[in-house]
Amino acid sequence: MTKVGKHITLDIIGTTQEYEPSLFENVIRKIAKAAEVSVLEISKYKFEPQGFTILALLAESHISFHTFPEKGIISFDFFTCGKINPLVALDIVKKEFKHKRIVKKEFNRDTKSLYHDIYSSPGLQKSYVVNNVLEDFKSKVGQHIEILDLEQFGKSLFIDNEIQVATSDEHLYSSTFVNASLKLNKDKENAAIIGGGDGGVARECISKGFSFIDWYELDSEVVDVCNKHLGSIGDKSTEKNSIKCIWGDAFKSIKSVEDDKYDKIFVDLNDDQSCIDLAAKNMDSLIRILKPNGVITAQVGSQDKKPEQVKKWLDVLNKNFGNTTLDRVYIPSFDCSWNFSSSINH
Repeated sequence: MTKVGKHITLDIIGTTQEYEPSLFENVIRKIAKAAEVSVLEISKYKFEPQGFTILALLAESHISFHTFPEKGIISFDFFTCGKINPLVALDIVKKEFKHKRIVKKEFNRDTKSLYHDIYSSPGLQKSYVVNNVLEDFKSKVGQHIEILDLEQFGKSLFIDNEIQVATSDEHLYSSTFVNASLKLNKDKENAAIIGGGDGGVARECISKGFSFIDWYELDSEVVDVCNKHLGSIGDKSTEKNSIKCIWGDAFKSIKSVEDDKYDKIFVDLNDDQSCIDLAAKNMDSLIRILKPNGVITAQVGSQDKKPEQVKKWLDVLNKNFGNTTLDRVYIPSFDCSWNFSSSINH
């Protein structure tokens, strides 16, 4: 990480008067003295019928005020590459301007970035700290693919702005996924994986001793970019003799598969409504290629974050198989527990 400075903003809420321009200039000079920065030039402008803006150019960057009298707000901004934290301005601002409260925001100006977690709520905003962006492109099948080096979780795959896997804890996801199926029966001659482009489920199936694995993946570019940057996850699964990769639409491909072929089917699609509908639409085909007493296991999302979505997956599996079990594991990079549903083909 390369750091260049500190930045703060203060929004002074509940101001009831318009202050003279000279006051703002005096406050800027007080702040500059306290922060030990050098004012090079000051530019200011008074609007009609109301409002005022002032900017101080510093040797170390800038200080500014902008007023919104109609809203009772004065906005303050201070960025410095100096040695003293710009937060020294807070006590001066509190003393000079009558207010109800002050909204403070602090920023490190450096080479790290923040990546918004799509599961944030209006009242709880979360972000991943990103050290580096290794890949950022749209694949030929239309997926937005990113490989980000995260501060806490290492190299990670994001698809369409949602984290899919992180090197630090992927093993929790893939091992729970495969073990959920093996708990219901130990047969492992033939397996099918639908999705799972990072290769973690394929790696786990190989490590558990499955004889033959057909891996159906829509987007070969996901597999390629994960092999390039997240190689430890897939562990060169595509090069193993026991793996056969079938690229394209999995549900079209399985129409040509013989009946009763697979002991296990792992459905590693997104957990959103479109994929629930897709799985439900093709459930007859999945049942046809699954051996009697074979097991189908699907990642169904998080009961913590999307309980209704998990319920819809369970309803689909219960409707078609008459049974389902639910396994659960906490994934730190997801910041929640994740669920895997398994059903036996009776």
